Amino acid sequence: MDTVSIDFKKPCRVYFMGIGGVSMSGLAEILQKEGFSVSGSDAKESEFTEHLKTRGIRIYIGQRAENLSSPVDYVIYTAAIHPDNPEFREAKRQGIPMLSRAELLGQLMRCYGESIAVSGTHGKTTTTSMLSLILLAAKKDPTISLGGNLDAIGGNIRVGGSETFLLEACEYTNSFLSFFPTLEVILNIEADHLDFFKDINDIRCSFRRFVRRMPENGSLVIDNRIRDYREIVGDFKGKVVTVGTEAADYYPTDIRFDERGNAAFTPTEHGKALPRIQLCVPGEHNVYNALAALAACRLLGIPAETVREGLEAYRGTERRFEKKGEYRGAVIVDDYAHHPQEIAATLKAAKNYPHKALWCVFQPHTYTRTKALLPDFGKALEGADHVLLADIYAARETDTLGISSRDVAEAINADQPGKARYFGSFGEIEDYLDKVTEPGDLVLTMGAGDIFRVGEELLERAKTADVKK
Repeated sequence: MDTVSIDFKKPCRVYFMGIGGVSMSGLAEILQKEGFSVSGSDAKESEFTEHLKTRGIRIYIGQRAENLSSPVDYVIYTAAIHPDNPEFREAKRQGIPMLSRAELLGQLMRCYGESIAVSGTHGKTTTTSMLSLILLAAKKDPTISLGGNLDAIGGNIRVGGSETFLLEACEYTNSFLSFFPTLEVILNIEADHLDFFKDINDIRCSFRRFVRRMPENGSLVIDNRIRDYREIVGDFKGKVVTVGTEAADYYPTDIRFDERGNAAFTPTEHGKALPRIQLCVPGEHNVYNALAALAACRLLGIPAETVREGLEAYRGTERRFEKKGEYRGAVIVDDYAHHPQEIAATLKAAKNYPHKALWCVFQPHTYTRTKALLPDFGKALEGADHVLLADIYAARETDTLGISSRDVAEAINADQPGKARYFGSFGEIEDYLDKVTEPGDLVLTMGAGDIFRVGEELLERAKTADVKK
């Protein structure tokens, strides 16, 4: 079947199925600002649907065939939309041209002089955010599509000039194989999304194909700590720059942490020291995210001092070690980590953050990930002093596969008896934390679902208590 193409010079009527997603809402806003008439639907209301409504975009809550009763020239849909979706069936019945979100992004990338795609199992949003601030400091006027909200751009999208397009490139469902970047960043490659990929070798194969999508004059930034990273590079004829260990083109030296756990380091470029960088986000993993952003920007010809300025301006992204407030003297922090490597890195960063006891309130994300990586979850979560488990956030899945959060608790307690406890509701977790936390403790809510509500509810309780006083 021929690929459907949109002429971005001829704005028309576009309908987004799943418009409330982070990426989809951003794309909807980009097209609206380019003169397109945009509408769409989502299964439920969210901050993104509410934001789009304020921009005059018509949003339907609930996906029904009648939503497509008005004329539409193109339909864009997410990977979460299946052929049995009533809107999908209706669009097919009407013969409306349809593109996936990834196909639209790929076509949009070709409209820019340079397209930067940041990929990897984890660290994409942070690294893309760091790159965003460097490009803004360099007056590049980039168009940006982020997987989270960044205060510096007022959300998850920025519409700039036609020269530079920056986006996250997710491997799930091979969506990044629809992209056409001129510069790629590969941060890491781990086993994940095993509801789609067969195994780690299948994932590595996709990343190899991703590299091959670049033109011969393209550039690749890749972490040399990735196992057999040269196999991922393959026969790519463009410029390859490595970050990571001392054998890489770019590596950090003299890493030190301040009293808040934020790292400072001296980046080394081809053996030469660059200006020292003081990050305003915690954790050693963010040193390597910053290093990848630095390497990419040096390929773009951005001065080292401007890179430093952009990196030091980065204060974090929503749900990335985000301090939410204090509850009776205990600090509440929220983080999106949901893969064992992310969890281990975040807990390691938390160790450098001032605290007495570290309470990790974890909500596993999807049954397939929990089942496939159960031993790794158990080991990663041992980095906390206490672990409280909420029920698995099902997301797109319906089959429990016989796995539950009790299994995660048991995996932890097998090595460290009594460290982990499972609770059947957020309310039970909140009540328990209310009893056991003390001033100076750090409560870290963690997961890609809605576990952040636990911290927010505790802070709401504190406000209520203050009012009553």
